[in-house]
Amino acid sequence: MKTKLFVLANAVFGIVLLTIYLAHINFLDVNVVFYAAIADGVLAAVVAFSLLWLPFGRGFNPFEKFQMLLIWLLLGYAFAISVPTVIDRSLSFYILEKLEQRGGGIRQDAMKDVFTQEYLKEHRLVDVRLTEQIESGTIVIENGCVKLTEKGRRLSTMSRYYRLHFLPKHRLLMGEYTDDLTNPFRNSQQAGSYACR
Repeated sequence: MKTKLFVLANAVFGIVLLTIYLAHINFLDVNVVFYAAIADGVLAAVVAFSLLWLPFGRGFNPFEKFQMLLIWLLLGYAFAISVPTVIDRSLSFYILEKLEQRGGGIRQDAMKDVFTQEYLKEHRLVDVRLTEQIESGTIVIENGCVKLTEKGRRLSTMSRYYRLHFLPKHRLLMGEYTDDLTNPFRNSQQAGSYACR
């Protein structure tokens, strides 16, 4: 009996989550997709948790209800990062969608141009990423100059350290195993002067 109630309670959470998410994306402003989806997951977990205190949830003791809340928070996070955020940010999905748009195939030597001339523009990639960083408090824009905040500097240092020491040293890239992505700035050439005055 308790197993059936647990499955039903999870189904209720799923319905609440999808309802809140769909209402949010269709009728409310969204600053950052990931943050909005996280908020939707938290709200859905709280709503579903509150429903457990109705007669429907009598089969669960308070500790089990608390466990379910934790499970739903984790499921909300998993949904947020695995569905809307991946679809919104994924270059891999863009490649698939672009191939479909172009009738199923694009010459390999033209893919670089597709990324630089179409992907950046079509997905407003620079605007999206700057907005996300501003909302995260990692950058500010002052007088046309994008600047790291102290928080941004700390995160950059941590991510650079992680990249250098904890990303694969033998990663397959186009038929060759390489460590190029552990230090992508190794052979970086600045295309022009970007420094702020």
